[in-house]
Amino acid sequence: MGEEVVESCSSVKEWGNEPLEVVDEEIFNLIEREKVRQCRGIELIASENFTSQAVIEALGSALTNKYSEGLPGARYYGGNEFIDQIENLCKERALKAFRLDASKWGVNVQPYSGSPANFAVYTALLQPHDRIMGLDLPSGGHLTHGYYTSGGKKISATSIFFESLPYKVDYKTGFIDYDKLEEKALDFRPKMIISGGSAYPRDWDFARMRTIADKCGSLLMCDMAHISGLVAAQEANQPFEYCDVVSTTTHKSLRGPRAGMIFFRKGPKPAKKGQADGAVYDYEDKINFAVFPSLQGGPHNHQIAALAVALKQVDTPQFKAYAKQVKANAVAIGDGLMKKGYKLVTDGTENHLVLWDLRPLGLTGNKVEKICELAHITLNKNAVFGDSSALSPGGVRIGTPAMTSRGLKEKDFEQIAEFLDRAVQITLRIQKEHGKLLKDFNKGIEGNKDIADLKVDVEKFSRSFDMPGFDVNTMKYRNE
Repeated sequence: MGEEVVESCSSVKEWGNEPLEVVDEEIFNLIEREKVRQCRGIELIASENFTSQAVIEALGSALTNKYSEGLPGARYYGGNEFIDQIENLCKERALKAFRLDASKWGVNVQPYSGSPANFAVYTALLQPHDRIMGLDLPSGGHLTHGYYTSGGKKISATSIFFESLPYKVDYKTGFIDYDKLEEKALDFRPKMIISGGSAYPRDWDFARMRTIADKCGSLLMCDMAHISGLVAAQEANQPFEYCDVVSTTTHKSLRGPRAGMIFFRKGPKPAKKGQADGAVYDYEDKINFAVFPSLQGGPHNHQIAALAVALKQVDTPQFKAYAKQVKANAVAIGDGLMKKGYKLVTDGTENHLVLWDLRPLGLTGNKVEKICELAHITLNKNAVFGDSSALSPGGVRIGTPAMTSRGLKEKDFEQIAEFLDRAVQITLRIQKEHGKLLKDFNKGIEGNKDIADLKVDVEKFSRSFDMPGFDVNTMKYRNE
């Protein structure tokens, strides 16, 4: 029996040291197809970016083999000598990238992504059914800030486990209405107010939010997932002076791997009336415990190493120039669309994205997203304030981080605005000729020459720019 087992086992060389193309050609081919999609299209999803070859190498490293539950110096397994060094280096670089004093701020770099990072903050600092306030999803907020539908259906786990009351933008201007936020907060008395969003094109007034939080005795959290790269480069209002806790993803404007971080205040609290002398922040142990063992198991060490690499790149003059260009490109594409008479929420942008309101055209975001995708332009349908359904939203969100990573400048984004104008005009023609119902609309897509012509022009444009992360000349399907 033993001999049969030995004879049926592959050698290490056979099962463990063969390349992906040999072991699993099907998956290899799909990855190669995805490379082609990325480098030949125009990537405008505001929450996506193209990371570096160095980050990808760290992600695909032997670090994925190691289990390391716990924190550096306090692991539940042995063999973590180098893992500890990597995680500590990542934490040092995170604090340095955001210019934070290690005696006043700490950071946990183990969250698997942004949503788990947010829930770890809530688990650490709130009790079940405590009250929270975050920006409403149709106003540009994020699901994890407590979203529920107008019918009361709780969409996010945040709204399931905590009592959520959203604040909103002014319906006329699209800007956050801080006066109404203050009025709501003083009535609702939330335990935590959450700043940050996923489709808000303006800077945040963190000082005003701190004042509101203090008036109603709330903690103030910032989810800077979208703007963390701009914050690091000092191209956006920074939240650290005003917030108690700051969370972020690392793969958006920060241009790193798909992971998350939680920054938290530590050390003595500033003197305050009614507060005991010598009071200190108690966030560190609570947040670390919430991440592990409360919500996660072993950290993804390959992600942490890749994040350390990205943070080293963030702390350079080149990245600061990149962040500045991201903003300039967002202004350029926004101005390009507005010059054609299109409506943008807040009539412009101060960060990395614009939110295009399609309702004046009688279009939905779903249809424009579909036509753009067929023409190899990737963006996403997005709710606009006043929308009654997130499933059939009235706008699309357009971001500039990914294509800026490929070296595009303002004039290039002006050209992308031309492509988007063509896509919308095609959508309008199809809807006029075939009807608004999706099943009728789809009939106008099949064999549409205008879409095919736009795709040819988009791919010719996109292929003229460099691609980070991998060599396009070695792609399997580069000649197709």
